[in-house]
Amino acid sequence: MKKALLLTLFTTILFATSVFIIIQQLSETVSEPSEKYIEDQSVESFIGSIGENAREIADKHDLYASVMIAQAILESDNGTSELGSPPNNNLFGIKGSYRSQSVAFQTSEDNGSGQMHQITAKFRKYPNYKASLEDYAELLQNGVSWNTKYYQKTFKSKTKSYKEATRYLTGTYATDTNYHQKLNALIKQYHLTEYDQPKKEQKHVVVKSGETLNSLSHKYGVAITSIKQWNRLNSNAVENGQKLLIYQ
Repeated sequence: MKKALLLTLFTTILFATSVFIIIQQLSETVSEPSEKYIEDQSVESFIGSIGENAREIADKHDLYASVMIAQAILESDNGTSELGSPPNNNLFGIKGSYRSQSVAFQTSEDNGSGQMHQITAKFRKYPNYKASLEDYAELLQNGVSWNTKYYQKTFKSKTKSYKEATRYLTGTYATDTNYHQKLNALIKQYHLTEYDQPKKEQKHVVVKSGETLNSLSHKYGVAITSIKQWNRLNSNAVENGQKLLIYQ
């Protein structure tokens, strides 16, 4: 009788443990897709997620959308950093709080004598990327507390090209002496100046058998990287019958 009772108890414990392990594995599996998406997200796909909002917001605030997008790529590691990805959505590493929402992160700061040390700082937390873009544009437009004109040299109306804006951001927004060169390289590589212009007419096309991004690029006179941005593609692969958005 005692042996039967012990066997029943052992079986019950074993079953409960197995159920717990299965539930835990299922829980982990459910969380994998979003994490996997962030890890595998291409730069073009990220640009596609913020490009049109950046175009609209930059135009409203007399800024270069190309510079804004390049900064977002650089500052947030194209939306894959912990601060730059959901649920924090802070694309530009802005400290403080946004509508009473913030998140704490470890960061390195100069102690005033050239030595870096780790501190815990509060960073703004946004409900979405659009809010981050708008808040950043307002920062540039309104300047800082001690100088409301601090970022005016980044305005379209105050510069001849985006390169003047990126040059000014070096040493003001970022201490990296190569900051403007990194931004300029991103703008050139991903044809970001198109976002400084009004939105072009769009059309939907269907990929035919044998067509590739390269052939579509030649066919419609647009860059491969642009097609990937417009359609938020994570690779160069396209399939027969696939619908794509093209701006011309």
